[in-house]
Formats: sequence, C-alpha cells, structure tokens
Amino acid sequence: MIFLKVWEKMPNTELCDLKIVGSLAYLNIQREEVYNALNEQLITEIIQVLKWTKDHSVATKKSIFDTGGNEYLRVLILSSKGKHFCAGADINMMRDAGSKSVEENRADSIRLDNLFNSLWAHPCFTIGCIQGVALGGGAGLVACLDHVIASSNSKIALSEAKLGILPAVIGPYVYRKIGSSHFRRLSILASKIDANEAQRIGYINDIVKSPDLFEFSLNEVISEVMSTGPMAAYEAKKLTLVFDRWQGSDEELRQWTLDKTSEMRSSEEGQEGLSSFLERRNPEWNKENLEE
Repeated sequence: MIFLKVWEKMPNTELCDLKIVGSLAYLNIQREEVYNALNEQLITEIIQVLKWTKDHSVATKKSIFDTGGNEYLRVLILSSKGKHFCAGADINMMRDAGSKSVEENRADSIRLDNLFNSLWAHPCFTIGCIQGVALGGGAGLVACLDHVIASSNSKIALSEAKLGILPAVIGPYVYRKIGSSHFRRLSILASKIDANEAQRIGYINDIVKSPDLFEFSLNEVISEVMSTGPMAAYEAKKLTLVFDRWQGSDEELRQWTLDKTSEMRSSEEGQEGLSSFLERRNPEWNKENLEE
C-alpha cells in the first residue's frame, strides 16, 4: 500500500505514526517494547494527531476536497505495533503518581480525559484493530472507537481495581459502550475477558483469527463507510449524543427529529444523495461503481 502525505505541517511524533491515504488516516502506536503503554509523551502525541485529523476532516471543513483536489478525512484507523494493543498506563507513570500531589495527579487525569474524549468525539468514523491485551487505558481507547476489529487472542480488562483505583476517567466511554450492568461487573472484577465475551457484550464488533487478517475485515468496513454521506456519518454521531442527553418530553423529541430530518433532506449532501438514488448513479462521495 502506498501512503501519501497530502498536507504539510503534519504533527511531529516519535511514539506514534500518522499516515494518510486519500480520505483515510492511519494512526499507529509504536511503543512495542513496553506493549504500547501510555506515557505522557505518547498521550500528548496522540492528542495532537487527533486534533490535526479532526481539523482536516470532511465534517470540519464541510467539503470532500480541498482547493487542490486532495480529499479531506472521513475515516480514522487506530492500531498498534507488536504483540499487544495497549497495556494501559506506563509503569513509570504509575510509579510517579504515588509521589505526586493531588493537583499534579489531576493534571495527569485531565490529559488522559483529553485523549479519550478527543477519540470518542472525533468527527471521522473511527475503527480500531486490536491484538493481544487492552488493559486500563487501552480498554478506554477501545471503548471510544466506533467500530472495533479484534484478533481472537485479544483480551480486555478494566484492570484499575487490581491497583486499588477506579476506571473513572475511561468510565463514561466504557459505560456508553457496554451499559451499566457490564460496566459495573467488569470494573469490580477487573479481570480479563476474551474476544468472544467482549463481542457478546458489545465491546468489540468483529473477530478475526489473527492480526494478519485485519486488513480484509478493515477494508469491508471502510467500503461501507465510504458509501455513506460523510456529513451524514458525522451527524449520526451528534444524533446519538442528542438522544443520550435528551431531557425534554417525548413530544418535543418527536418534533426535534422532524426538524432534523427536514434539515438533512434539504442539505447539499441530502439533495445529492436523493438525486443519485433516483438517477441510479453513485453520489459524489462514493467512488465505487454502482451495482447493477
């Protein structure tokens, strides 16, 4: 696969790598020697990459192409190098936490929350390829993704209670992913669950036999995403958040959905989608040939 650098001034990183292929952004964590554990530098670098890709997304730019004809981003793929996806917090960071003040530990927590929220709220459709273990903060990253592909040997754990602490910072994202009952159970037991159990409770979506098969499953998901309107994909994320936070009456929600539907149908993307369907052609955002 040829990776193309479309824009200048991409973030300079040492512990993770960003490559752009058309409208796809590939973010790969590269601390293989410590099972891709999260330290302050890696967390900061990932946050920078997430901000940069957000700023160069279709949803932010409200356009599929820039003035030079380069595609803005629609999909972000998160992966990591080596045997394990992410072993959680770096051991040195955990050791230092014991000697830090409450204010210093809060600053570390703010940085972590920025990491998870930046991934969870990212305007692109996010896909993760997970191998080996995803513990603590690694499990938090998995929870923030829109679609998760895991190898059959994967194990996930909210492992914080084993250290006498809580999965509080990752908690809101895991809770949204798997619900109240499973979150409470896993955060108390703090033990690893395998890929089959993770899929059963909705933590992951697809299982492949080995990481060598990630690409096939990944390409299938990407193909589906590319057939959808990029602004519609972003608006679907916002729609979910509205439903999560709705505090009005059922009647008010019904009226809101009617207004939102009318807004999307009359949008430029909505008009293009409806026209292409009636004219039996692909919409401008879908490059694949229309099936007969």
